[in-house]
Amino acid sequence: MDKAHLLNIPMVVRSLDVKKDIFRPREDNEELLGPEVPYLNAIGALMYLANNTRPDISFSVNLLARYSSSPTKRHWNEVKHVLRYLRGTIDIGLFYSNKSNFDLVGYADAGYLSDPRKARSQTGYLFTCGGTAISWRSVKQTMTATSSNHAEILAIHEASRERV
Repeated sequence: MDKAHLLNIPMVVRSLDVKKDIFRPREDNEELLGPEVPYLNAIGALMYLANNTRPDISFSVNLLARYSSSPTKRHWNEVKHVLRYLRGTIDIGLFYSNKSNFDLVGYADAGYLSDPRKARSQTGYLFTCGGTAISWRSVKQTMTATSSNHAEILAIHEASRERV
């Protein structure tokens, strides 16, 4: 990985065709990764970063963590993609200044049917104080949204619960 080229995006673009999506579950002809590949260790370390200092990788790590019980080489390659992204953006981080205004600003968004196999949408939110992120989350919705509007309302609900 030391000589790998650095990347400026945390994950590859997903295909709308479920059969071509890199993040599809393991297929019958695919082998599981063996214990010599530190997939779970890497996911744990990435989750620590995503939860504490790098909100920009939250969605990618959330997606990769779904395959922890049956990871394949495809999934491992995407873990390495995130690691190359982190190496290329090592100078990015959270900076809190006492000179900024302390306005609390929140953002919420939803991806309707981001997991078409299970008919689930994705919720994401971010709160900033003084322009720096203080709280964020990216998670699959537990309720099946009936429309993109419904998915957005569920995301706003989750964000408002965090705000309170």
